[in-house]
Amino acid sequence: MLKKVDSSQLAVGMYIHDLSCDWMTHPFIRNRFVISSEEEIRKIRKAGIHDVVIDSAKGLDVQDAPTLEEANRATERELTELAAKPAVVTRVPLGEELSRAAQIRHQASSLVRTVMRDARLGKAIEIGQVQPVVQNITESILRNPGALVGLLRIKNKDDYTFLHSVSVCALLVAFCNSRGMDPEVTRQAGLGGLLHDTGKALVPDAVLNKPAALTDEEFAIVRKHPRDGFEILRQSPEVNDIALDITLHHHERRDGSGYPDKLSGDAISELAQMAAIVDVYDAITADRCYHKGISAAAALRKIYEWSKFHFNPQYAQEFMRCVGIYPVGTMVMLESGRLGVVVEPHETNLLAPKVNVFFHTRTNVYIKPETVDLARGLGFGGGDKIVGHESPAKWKVDPMRFLTLAG
Repeated sequence: MLKKVDSSQLAVGMYIHDLSCDWMTHPFIRNRFVISSEEEIRKIRKAGIHDVVIDSAKGLDVQDAPTLEEANRATERELTELAAKPAVVTRVPLGEELSRAAQIRHQASSLVRTVMRDARLGKAIEIGQVQPVVQNITESILRNPGALVGLLRIKNKDDYTFLHSVSVCALLVAFCNSRGMDPEVTRQAGLGGLLHDTGKALVPDAVLNKPAALTDEEFAIVRKHPRDGFEILRQSPEVNDIALDITLHHHERRDGSGYPDKLSGDAISELAQMAAIVDVYDAITADRCYHKGISAAAALRKIYEWSKFHFNPQYAQEFMRCVGIYPVGTMVMLESGRLGVVVEPHETNLLAPKVNVFFHTRTNVYIKPETVDLARGLGFGGGDKIVGHESPAKWKVDPMRFLTLAG
């Protein structure tokens, strides 16, 4: 039986089923193993891992611990309450913005590739080339955040590093905008998001793209990238303190388990805390050569759970309202048995977005795509509800094909 336990309850002989953390946090070669020593328990706690999933059928049990299913149900109840609060209002329809967003995606990823190459060669970063791209990203987010953010969820292992930086920029701009932050602060935050991983230019490709878990020595190399990036960007006088702070501190955690400075609580700036949430969210949703990304909806639930220790809970909840409990591009199962892709959040109810349905699971066939507004009743384009998010791989379908076919 799978159970969720606090790391303080761990004991030698328990079987770890899931360390429940992002891949760059845990120091173990495997994600599933029997705890064989007290040293392994100390390593788990030192890594800032608080909740883990154990399998009582394969190791020692914790009698009073909730099952994983019970823990997930509790999280869903809390998210249902959270979803009753207002979401972001978009200005233009998704279909109208998608073509512009595709051009911006290509332009921005090419720019990040150039920045990384220049940093590797020891050249100064030309901020004059970066700022117009940040402006284009900001304007796209203001028109419809779901378009660019949805497209940026499509990555492959060859362009991950570059598109991750563009995603963090776009998501951080959307996050700042949803919180009503000053436009100039938002722009500088976007600049920090786009450049936050510049230090990875100095990480050897063999380490950065290793198709397996990293050794302790390799972890140490990767964890130098925030300070390396800070030092690189500091050579460009046009980069201000906001972007420098985001670059240096986007891996800090509120419980002090992050790096490079092991800051805790409000010693971490507001924007660095926001960037940390965005960075982890995008990282764990991406497919990498050594692990499979999880869905955006599942990632948000992880962020929510981890906010008890690693992130500011208020910021985590505000980020969820920003992108939606079911973000644009998420494949969902409806009560009717139909599969659909979320195309637009509802203004006040995050559990009732607009969905393009395209497949019926009970007959296992594609159906004529149509837009279902889950906030409306039966006969008014609605009359259905989401029962959960689904894996496209499970059904062997590509939901992104149906973002604009209906409407």
